Amino acid sequence: MNILTFDIEEWYVEKTHADRKEKYAEYDSYLDKILEVLDRCHIKATFFCVGGMGQLYPEVVRKIYAQGHEIGCHSNTHDWLNKMTMARFQDDTRQAVESLQQCIGEKVVSYRAPAFTVGESNKWVFEVLAENGIEKDASVFPAKRDFGGFASFGHETPVRINYNGTSIKEFPVCMTKIFGKKVAYSGGGYFRFFPLPFVHSRMQKSKYSMCYFHISDLIPETGKVLSREAYERYFKEPGTLKARYVRYFKRNFGKKNAFDKMFRLIEDTDFIGIDQADQQIDWNNTPVVNL
Repeated sequence: MNILTFDIEEWYVEKTHADRKEKYAEYDSYLDKILEVLDRCHIKATFFCVGGMGQLYPEVVRKIYAQGHEIGCHSNTHDWLNKMTMARFQDDTRQAVESLQQCIGEKVVSYRAPAFTVGESNKWVFEVLAENGIEKDASVFPAKRDFGGFASFGHETPVRINYNGTSIKEFPVCMTKIFGKKVAYSGGGYFRFFPLPFVHSRMQKSKYSMCYFHISDLIPETGKVLSREAYERYFKEPGTLKARYVRYFKRNFGKKNAFDKMFRLIEDTDFIGIDQADQQIDWNNTPVVNL
């Protein structure tokens, strides 16, 4: 089972952080290319969209939906969940789900947290999601990472999560081991770092894999080192010189060939969306995680 997902926030993030007019047409162009290859390969994916996209750029969300892809929720403002209180997350989720549902005229039942910022400290996220009609989540990164990670989760394949009387289906990020350490390999900067044959071989050896892509990760341009102010405004943590240069490297490494690399993977892989995967899984016989 190979699941294909995209996180769609670029238009919204650009509008709220830089507002460079030329970037919107570039994002539109890359999205059109993605939708074209998916249509040509007869693949349906899940696109996790920021709720603000439904308000500011509804035409983008509707374009994706019109091609038959599942629209999931990627928060309302793309802020890290582990920086939110439960009350703020309740408001953020309600607004995001309502915005997207009004945009496409259909219930939104899948969710992914920005930067996979769900972990041991904010397990109440699952309760809030269930209360807002979310049935399937793809936010768990079952290892340590910079801005999130849930190293104690213990599962790298789909499971059912029970928390405080609520239940949700979880599609965690898939991992592999390198020198005994668990790392992701099939999305984001991890996908850009590893050679395509390595990614492909790991996927072929696994019964479950999930790829995730951002359009900004696929555009072959080199960004600048963020100023301290810009870094702290976006990442909500101290913008030390080291932190900003590490982020610069991670955001730019491997971008030159990333788009073509993703295209080749899509053309050579039988992908499905999370909504399709949900129908194929026997949930009565999957592990249950009680948090």
